[in-house]
Amino acid sequence: MVRPTPPAFDKKKIVAENRRARFEYFIEDVYEAGIALTGTEVKSLRFGEGSIAESYAEVKDGEVWLVNSNVPEFSHGNRYNHEPKRPRKLLLKEREIARFTGAVERKGMTLVPLSVYFNGRGRAKVELALAKGKNNADKRATIKDRDWQRDKARIMREHG
Repeated sequence: MVRPTPPAFDKKKIVAENRRARFEYFIEDVYEAGIALTGTEVKSLRFGEGSIAESYAEVKDGEVWLVNSNVPEFSHGNRYNHEPKRPRKLLLKEREIARFTGAVERKGMTLVPLSVYFNGRGRAKVELALAKGKNNADKRATIKDRDWQRDKARIMREHG
């Protein structure tokens, strides 16, 4: 019997996207993880503020942490505001954490956040990828393929 394909992640509102990650890494597997946030962090994300451009995830003591992500302070947060670059715990199942641990330690892979979004139920989620770094030759090949696809589309559009 054919295994059904898993449904794509239900992204209602994308807050932050790491577009550079797909250029810098070969993406192997993509997972969805919840984020443990405080109240002012959620409000700040709902206003569309936040960045994951320089962030990464790491496995520490059986838990996965999102490191170096920036969620700016909420404008009306007064003294209850949060620290903008604090490490945030990612909510994953034990089996997924074990898979990440094995891949990072044995295969030399990296955990890269691809996007932060709110799903259909209004929960903040992170799209997390197991990735392997590209070298300069691979990056040049990616640029070459992208340029060729652009030129091919232009030629097809001009010559009908």
